[in-house]
Amino acid sequence: MTLLKSIVVCLLLANACYFLWEHGIAKSPEAAVPAAPATLKLASESPEPIRAAAPEPVAADTPREGAGSALLTEVKRCISVGPFRDVSEAAHAASTLRSGGYDPRQRVADGEVWAGVWVYLPLPALRPAAEQTLAKLKAGGIDDALEMPGPNEGSVISLGLFSEPKRAQARVAQAQGLGFNPGIADRKRNGNVYWIDVDLKPTDGLLNPSDLQGESGRIVRLEVKGCPVSGAQ
Repeated sequence: MTLLKSIVVCLLLANACYFLWEHGIAKSPEAAVPAAPATLKLASESPEPIRAAAPEPVAADTPREGAGSALLTEVKRCISVGPFRDVSEAAHAASTLRSGGYDPRQRVADGEVWAGVWVYLPLPALRPAAEQTLAKLKAGGIDDALEMPGPNEGSVISLGLFSEPKRAQARVAQAQGLGFNPGIADRKRNGNVYWIDVDLKPTDGLLNPSDLQGESGRIVRLEVKGCPVSGAQ
């Protein structure tokens, strides 16, 4: 009986040892220590300093900063101012531009130019009434009144063509004093006209056509546009 108990105790001890070995309790302390987790490092903590990338080489013909703007200021654009009715008006405009530091060039072209303000009266439908109107106008001091084609279909009685606004207004007031209500219209003519070509840099502003008119009081309707292509008018 004592021998049987001894055998049972030995079996229990053997099972206990196997259980401890299977679950790692019996392993060495070094094997039981878990591995340290991986951590992030800042660049400043790196033993090797980080070196900046070398700049890329620049080609010899690559424009530096500021070179593009310098080239743009040399680009010129050509504008034309006109049309002027005669040489004297064009010469006055060229002189004004030259005094402002420009280098104007005058050229002649075929075109339509403003000729003045036309003052007129509608022609009465009946011939006797038309003759009476002409007689009344001449008696009132408008002795240059005459019948001619009007701005629309039909004829009118012309009271004069004026290049100065004050003279046109005076004729309108004169006709109104005689009991008439005259009309006004712009008149144009075809023929030789004069243009002034000027080269402008991008930094130059556009010209004001009103600055190029003379001081005679004449109305000059000018425009500014691009210069014609080479060989064109």
